[in-house]
Amino acid sequence: MATVTLKGNAINTSGELPAIGSKTPDFKLTAVDLSTKTLNDFKGNKLVLNIFPSVDTGTCAQSVRQFNKDVSNLENTKVLCISRDLPFAQARFCGAEGLENVVSLSDFKDASFGKAYGVDFIDGPLDALLSRSIVVVDENGTVIYTEQVAETVDEPNYEAALNALK
Repeated sequence: MATVTLKGNAINTSGELPAIGSKTPDFKLTAVDLSTKTLNDFKGNKLVLNIFPSVDTGTCAQSVRQFNKDVSNLENTKVLCISRDLPFAQARFCGAEGLENVVSLSDFKDASFGKAYGVDFIDGPLDALLSRSIVVVDENGTVIYTEQVAETVDEPNYEAALNALK
């Protein structure tokens, strides 16, 4: 279990992020077209998993915008924006914002992603949503960087995540 804060109040997650150097846990998530995506669908790509509570909050929305901008110059790299938002909300947001360089994925069906990655909030007002975190994966499926944002309303360290890809 990890402890982070929401506006200074402690809240807990279900576990710990995958260890650096470990193989990336598989997942089954729902895309905006309602298809199922697994880790294998992104095989051979470098990945930035941008994990957050809800695209309908300012900080979460900004992380999607920022990674959309930052990844446009990177080759062989995909940013997967993962939350428990319904795929319809994810599609609406990215469509309205004109964001085409990120892949929106939802853990709303069976919530297995949050458990596998240790990012389920297990108490507090965000109970059952995902903790703001970044997991960077190399093209071989190995975790090379992680960050669980200590204060949920803060943005992740974009620069550190992108530097891990170099």
